[in-house]
Amino acid sequence: MSGLLQTQGKTLPDAWDYKGRPAERSKTGGWTAAAMILGGEAMERLTTLGIAVNLVTYLTGTMHLGNATSANMVTNFLGTSFMLCLLGGFIADTFLGRYLTIGIFVTIQATGVTILTISTIIPSLRPPKCAAETVPPCVPANGMQLGVLYLALFLTALGTGGLKSSVSGFGSDQFDDLDKEEKIQMTNFFNWFFFFISIGSLCAVTILVYIQDNLGREWGYGICVCAIVLGLVVFLSGTRKYRFKKLAGSPLTQIITVFVAAWRKRHLELPSESSLLFNVDDIHDEGQRKKKKQRLPRTKQFRFLDKAAIKDPEISSTGIAVVNKWYLSTLTDVEEVKLVIRMLPIWATTIMFWTVYAQMSTFSVSQATTMDRHIGSFQIPAASLTVFFVGSILLTVPIYDRIIVPVAGKVLKNPHGLTPLQRIGVGLVFSIFAMVAAALTELKRLKAARSHGLTDHPTAEIPLSVFWLVPQFFFVGSGEAFTYIGQLDFFLRECPKGMKTVSTGLFLNTLSLGFFVSSLLVTIVHKVTGNKRPWLADNHNQGKLYDFYWLLAILSGLNLVMYLFCAKWYVYKDKRLAEEGIELEEAEPSYHA
Repeated sequence: MSGLLQTQGKTLPDAWDYKGRPAERSKTGGWTAAAMILGGEAMERLTTLGIAVNLVTYLTGTMHLGNATSANMVTNFLGTSFMLCLLGGFIADTFLGRYLTIGIFVTIQATGVTILTISTIIPSLRPPKCAAETVPPCVPANGMQLGVLYLALFLTALGTGGLKSSVSGFGSDQFDDLDKEEKIQMTNFFNWFFFFISIGSLCAVTILVYIQDNLGREWGYGICVCAIVLGLVVFLSGTRKYRFKKLAGSPLTQIITVFVAAWRKRHLELPSESSLLFNVDDIHDEGQRKKKKQRLPRTKQFRFLDKAAIKDPEISSTGIAVVNKWYLSTLTDVEEVKLVIRMLPIWATTIMFWTVYAQMSTFSVSQATTMDRHIGSFQIPAASLTVFFVGSILLTVPIYDRIIVPVAGKVLKNPHGLTPLQRIGVGLVFSIFAMVAAALTELKRLKAARSHGLTDHPTAEIPLSVFWLVPQFFFVGSGEAFTYIGQLDFFLRECPKGMKTVSTGLFLNTLSLGFFVSSLLVTIVHKVTGNKRPWLADNHNQGKLYDFYWLLAILSGLNLVMYLFCAKWYVYKDKRLAEEGIELEEAEPSYHA
């Protein structure tokens, strides 16, 4: 018996090594494996941001596209990469597992970045430089050149989107949440994960952007290729040390089956007694009982879905309902789906923050190209202003941890400081401040342009310091520190056990939809105002970009009001269950067929 206990202590019951054997605690996982994953993620972030943050200047300056078109291409690129996170999560959970998913999609991303680099080297894949003797002086990219660019950007977005939802999860797989020491290490892993993301971002917006602007895009994008390939090599080098988890199946399947089962039994009368509904205690199949979840109480919201758990006599007599999840779901499965539905209003009202965020890599960079960017004889690359954005994030996190948490803990009687919803609310307020600051700065920039007679000169340097743009970058960066971490905490804390992939996908989709909403607003505004004095003119000195910023500030204000209403309505999961006298079983793993 003692020998059996000793063996159980050495191996993990739910993890395997690269050969499919039970993973030994001393030889797999832990910080050695996590370090390989963190290194790969830092290279991925360096590559992705190294392309995205300075892409708008490449599209306007090299490909000769308009400001509105270029801004939409950037936001669509970023939006697509985050939208594809759901695809990557589904493939990882259902077919390939996180390790193979990461390896394959990193390779796809490397392919896309390689094509982008080649397009900057071969002259025929980009339009000729602007020349005063040609009409028009700047010839925009043709169909073939744009086709190659679209292919490169799509493959890059597919790669980064496909792996993004698996990296943090695979990193957490390297720690056993049933072991107290390793559970603490897992928490530290997420802190280091955010740190390495920030380091990769910082290098991208400083070193890479400088190389792109001063040595050439081929060098900057070439370094991106080397970085992502190095990241893949680092990731694969940890194969022998990794812990692999069994495929749990996609939680999306559970959500779909509950709706399908409820629809099929929509004509049946819903019993008032919960005991008459099918639940985890009614499962008689031995294999299913091993996957038994914690029982959740029946709630009064979204009662239509309860019909999925009705024990239909006709179906039960054939035995189909016991084994076919498309006909019968447990009441606990139904309640887990309800948990996800309750998060949707919060999900929807956080999208607007990321629409504001999108402006930092599009129009704010375009503004910077027209302003005085010199410190002595050194000229700051326009996209490198994002360093203030990243710096404000790195500054806000320790300030929150060391100052705000203790103060808020005393005032709000919460040892964790602000709740996730309060943190998100602070971030939304900061986004409004950012757009107000951006509008006022743009008015000052236009006044300087007019006073120096530069209205008709789009490429002329306006004698106004680029550091006037710092407040908008600072407010969005600080807002992200509150919103990003608040969202991540909220979605992971409130989602059902076993649905963390879907919850992470929901979170990342707020970023995606924020970028797409930005593209939609730009398209509508450009179409409505383009015939008169366009807000988003190719020559910013003749446009009314400040009105676009005022529009975003107003929309953000309205969104904040809606968010506050939704946040007041929302009841946290642990509080809801505590009222029923139920304590969450956080340590026990959950599975989905």
